[in-house]
Amino acid sequence: MATEFDVEATLAKLSLPNKIKLLSGLGWWHTQPVPEAGLQSMRFSDGPNGVRGTQFFNGIPSSCFPSSTGLGSSFDVDLARKVGEALGDECRAKGCHALLAPTVNIQRSPLGGRSFESFAEDPHLNGTLAAAYINGLQSKGVSATIKHFVANDQEFQRFSISSEVSERALREIYLKPFQIAIKNANPWALMSAYNRVNGVHVSEDKRLLDDILRKEWGFKGMVMSDWTGVYSTVESIKAGLDLEMPGPTVMRGKAVERSLIAEKLFPSDIDARVRKILELYKHAHNSGIPFNVPEESVDTPELRQMLRTAAADAIVLLKNDKKLLPLSSNKNFKKIAVIGPNAKYAMTSGGGSARLLSTYAISPLEGITAAATEYGAEVAYTIGATSHKYLPLLDPYIQQNGEQSGANIEFWNECPTIDYVSTNPDFSIPLKPAVWSTSTLGTDCFLVDGIDAEKVNLTCWMRYTAKFTPDEDGDWEIGLSIAGSGNLFIDKKLVLDLSTNPIQGDSFFGLGTTDVRTFAKDLKAGQTYDLELRLSNGDFVARGAPFICWGGIRLGGIRQIDGDDAIVKAVQLAKDSDVAILVTGLNHDWESEGFDRPDMELPGRTNELIHEVLLANPNTVVVNQSGAPVSMPWLYQASTVLQAFYGGNELGNGLADVLFGNISPSGKLPLTFPKHLEDNPSYPSFGDKGQEYGKILYNEGIFVGYRGYEIKDVPPLFPFGYGLSYAQFEYSELETSSVSPDGKFSVTFKVKNTGEVEGREIAQIYVTDQQSSLPRPNKELKGFVKVNLQPGETKKVEHVLDREALGFYDDRAACWVAEAGNFEIKVAASSADIRLKKDIELKEGFTWAGL
Repeated sequence: MATEFDVEATLAKLSLPNKIKLLSGLGWWHTQPVPEAGLQSMRFSDGPNGVRGTQFFNGIPSSCFPSSTGLGSSFDVDLARKVGEALGDECRAKGCHALLAPTVNIQRSPLGGRSFESFAEDPHLNGTLAAAYINGLQSKGVSATIKHFVANDQEFQRFSISSEVSERALREIYLKPFQIAIKNANPWALMSAYNRVNGVHVSEDKRLLDDILRKEWGFKGMVMSDWTGVYSTVESIKAGLDLEMPGPTVMRGKAVERSLIAEKLFPSDIDARVRKILELYKHAHNSGIPFNVPEESVDTPELRQMLRTAAADAIVLLKNDKKLLPLSSNKNFKKIAVIGPNAKYAMTSGGGSARLLSTYAISPLEGITAAATEYGAEVAYTIGATSHKYLPLLDPYIQQNGEQSGANIEFWNECPTIDYVSTNPDFSIPLKPAVWSTSTLGTDCFLVDGIDAEKVNLTCWMRYTAKFTPDEDGDWEIGLSIAGSGNLFIDKKLVLDLSTNPIQGDSFFGLGTTDVRTFAKDLKAGQTYDLELRLSNGDFVARGAPFICWGGIRLGGIRQIDGDDAIVKAVQLAKDSDVAILVTGLNHDWESEGFDRPDMELPGRTNELIHEVLLANPNTVVVNQSGAPVSMPWLYQASTVLQAFYGGNELGNGLADVLFGNISPSGKLPLTFPKHLEDNPSYPSFGDKGQEYGKILYNEGIFVGYRGYEIKDVPPLFPFGYGLSYAQFEYSELETSSVSPDGKFSVTFKVKNTGEVEGREIAQIYVTDQQSSLPRPNKELKGFVKVNLQPGETKKVEHVLDREALGFYDDRAACWVAEAGNFEIKVAASSADIRLKKDIELKEGFTWAGL
């Protein structure tokens, strides 16, 4: 990469057909190459909590970082930057030039399916952490792709819904995190949202993409679509959407040629879009990241330690009334019960495009057991209750030939035997030689890629085989969904029939079967069983997938659990133990791209389990794992509660570090936890509760999150910015400078650790406009500082604020306004725990536009 890449010279030598070619992608993850102009394919990858790489099926394993709400709970700008840097290293290992991250959409409602992907309900926290993440990522030469611009805040009808939002709310809440990140980090790319805003799809909204983003804010980067998120040709190009993803094109190509002939488009329109694609290419060229290289994983001791630190910092201590924690402070805790559905399985992330194949994963049970051993305590486990929507994958229990982990899949272009997809095939008939085969580590196979398309036809027959070794005696519940038709056999006996009129369900983009379940009786722990799935994808292909896909398989299983018996066992284990750790919550079945949650409840009999265990042993620590708020009807019973979010690879060790006191918890909630869903400011106008067809009214206006609870005086379950520590902190000596004519001023105060252990406090700075001409929130977060303090130590904190802390948006004048008058500065431990106050005065008001 020694030569300098010249954007204008390259643009000048491109033919018009090649320019048009560049306007859309090559497959799922690459841009189009133009060899005669020296252009190779740039590579993209999904984020935001990892770098999947270019394959859904059989991809190269990746590090899974804590979910964004977990990182948001750290309130740690330095950590966000380090996570960005580590993701940059992962991108380089995977030959990736642009990561599709970070996500900065606002969590209007706890029910948003992708809530876990964004940092916070507050635009200042959201945008500030995003800027640090972007700066870290781009310091490694990898482009960030901030997304999804804008008001992409629900999954229901996400391709068509119109987010009906006032101009002021759009500016102050939903555009603001993008504005902050662009001002402080300069992301090289941006992704447009699927949805409409006030009736116009964002991908063809000139006002958003050109007038505001490029002209008003001065954004210099490239704008790409979300995947399949382009719905027009002329309009999207005129609006400023540079790149349609993925390829092959649907809305460009020949349609652009036709539009040029009709003079609905002109060559200058094409040049403007191609120039931005070439400018991103220049970043890729300068990065030194090779083009079209094999992908590799990154796994070093330093990375593992950083993942562990991040996992611990993503945990919020909500209650510690009896000082049960840290467990290391009580030497009598020799028998520890670990209970709950989220304990044995590592719930590393939410679902959808953020989910990836982790290089490894430490479950809470593994992390707690390892830590307890160091303290001479013994750990016993029972599940207590199930919480899955779909049965847990069989991945831990399958091997090839009883040795190597995983399974084998064979492919044929014609039916291997006359009775291949029969429910009673003759297994003695030899199968024809397969045209291609591959091994796979998993039992969730989305065959959209990773298949040798030169050998395997799109319509094909498959055989999935593995050795299945249960880890518990009993009847096992087995669940299967496929794209196509087929049958599952164990030891050559039919277990599941999905060939006889299989019922269609919502799997594999609505083109697969329902999840069908049965019981395999009297299985023995440690005994190996032959598992074989025979299927044809012909029915799936005939129905027409929205992209090239060979189908899919999802195979899950768990020992049959009697609900009553499981709770009885959990209660008895809790009684027999000195302390119980309940690890419950949600998982990627419930929180995922593609759908919103129906309610805030914990699944199945989780609440009943928690209630009964708390009655059985008051020395119980409840750990809730979710990406967004859940209801906690048992909270009054519990003395000790942690919110763990999704912690990535090291979630188990990070949790154990907090439980045993290796790390004092320092996280604070980036989301308000309401007592009832009805208390949330967006209720009832969210998801499928729209008051008009095709629209969702943002009728809370600017009063989103904590702003809405405060203006209505509705107390939440836990307020925004709330979190406890094993240390205690005292605030004092608040001072402010005078406000400069352009709105700058400094805030200084002292924080003292009055506790007995080292701790980190997140001091939050809120601003209240006391004399506004328009209604404003009671207070708004405008700054935060994370302070590390030894026992007895005091530190002076100084934080500089600017005009953004004072202004609101005036849609009549189309500008920001800071009105003359008094403002109150509040230094707080949470949005509900104000420690210090002081007035400042802005003597003369002023207005501004842009960054």
